[in-house]
Amino acid sequence: MRTARSWGSLSALGLLAGGGLCLHAGEARADKTETAGDVIGIALPATAFALTFTHDDPDGRIQFYKSFGSTIAATWLLKETVHKERPDGSNDQSFPSGHAAGAFQGASFIQRRYDDVPAWPGYLLATYCGWTRVEAKKHFTSDVLAGAALGIGSSFLFVKRRDVSVSTTLRPDGFEIRLVGNVR
Repeated sequence: MRTARSWGSLSALGLLAGGGLCLHAGEARADKTETAGDVIGIALPATAFALTFTHDDPDGRIQFYKSFGSTIAATWLLKETVHKERPDGSNDQSFPSGHAAGAFQGASFIQRRYDDVPAWPGYLLATYCGWTRVEAKKHFTSDVLAGAALGIGSSFLFVKRRDVSVSTTLRPDGFEIRLVGNVR
């Protein structure tokens, strides 16, 4: 069982990781389209993380950590293994797109975990983020598609839907167990 202190430690770790990503975004190039993609690549996972607090969802927070962490780890591992040169020739870290991976992880986490939040805006923004990476000549389309697959795949692997909830109520004549779910 997790204590308040361990939840606080995990939350602090998540906030530090998000802060590090924000510092990286501060290094964005002058090109406004590329900068918009940089911001979205950070804003979508940050929004997904924030929703775990607004929905008072500590289980979702742990699932976010697993999904986001595996997305970042897989992206880094592939970049260090594949060494594909970027279209602009700046380095050999093109495959897969980390921006697309993070953006699609955030969008798919929201879609998978929270039925009350519409999914299409997140996916639209994630797609735009991927397009900005191709437009800025930082990635080929295949790099962006691979990043998107990593982000979405990690959410489907680690994130459980909140379709069913169980609640109990103590009554004078006994107790009540209520099971609520969505039928699809």
